[in-house]
Amino acid sequence: MTGMLSADVRVALGAFELDAALTADPGEIVAVLGPNGAGKSTLLAAVAGHRGVAGTVRIGDRVLDGPGHHVAPADRRVGLLGQRALLFPHLTALENVAFGPRSQGRHRSAARDTARAWLERVGLGDLAGRRPAALSGGQQQRVAIARAFAAAPDALLLDEPFAALDVQTGAQVRRIVAGVAKDAGIPILLVTHDPQDARELADRTVVLQSGRVVDEGPTHDVLRRRSTEFVAALHAPGAWTATVTDIERDGDTARLRTMEHPDAPLVVPADVADGLVAGVRLRLTVTVEEHAP
Repeated sequence: MTGMLSADVRVALGAFELDAALTADPGEIVAVLGPNGAGKSTLLAAVAGHRGVAGTVRIGDRVLDGPGHHVAPADRRVGLLGQRALLFPHLTALENVAFGPRSQGRHRSAARDTARAWLERVGLGDLAGRRPAALSGGQQQRVAIARAFAAAPDALLLDEPFAALDVQTGAQVRRIVAGVAKDAGIPILLVTHDPQDARELADRTVVLQSGRVVDEGPTHDVLRRRSTEFVAALHAPGAWTATVTDIERDGDTARLRTMEHPDAPLVVPADVADGLVAGVRLRLTVTVEEHAP
């Protein structure tokens, strides 16, 4: 098992400054929530080594960033997975997943055995020989997840990995991540706009706003406190008026994305979405229910 991820970073990007500190224990998933421009992706880029930082980043006893010290991204053993799978188009699913172990010096046959095991884990063992162009978006993202874990990282950074997936595929991939994350025994940071990601996956949640940590704690407590306008909007009760931009249907439910609340999709019963089209303006009464953790 790897050590705790600890990041206390300051990053200046023009007029914007990120000044944030957080930790994630081995086997713990920490969600990072916040509105667009809060600094979530910048935080992940800093931890991954793609941004010059003032401060410190360490995993266990390994210092990745500190005074006069910087470990290059390729040497950090930190995985980063975003909305796009970014698979090598000329390699099969098996070869994509085996790439990490091979780059670490594993023998080709051993790397392929590891890759096969991970593809089975994400339900794609029978598609090992296909190239990315022959896979759906959800299948590509599952290959990317298998590739991330097969590389045996000391920490994993997830930057809205479910955002580009439809409701059904997103739920499926979310379940896969939940199933393998704890077994991997590594700290995981999950950047998301979707409270469902935090509820289903995260042990703790950190809320960023304007480059600063404004709330943190157990996920259920943070979401219930609604300490910022962004978090409150995820649960806002009462009259809810917005213009629909996209509708994703999945069985008995549908997810409505709107112009006014692009970062807080509303999940409604399927019959509520029947007849709706993009551009329609809604006025709904939303009732918020609290659930025990």
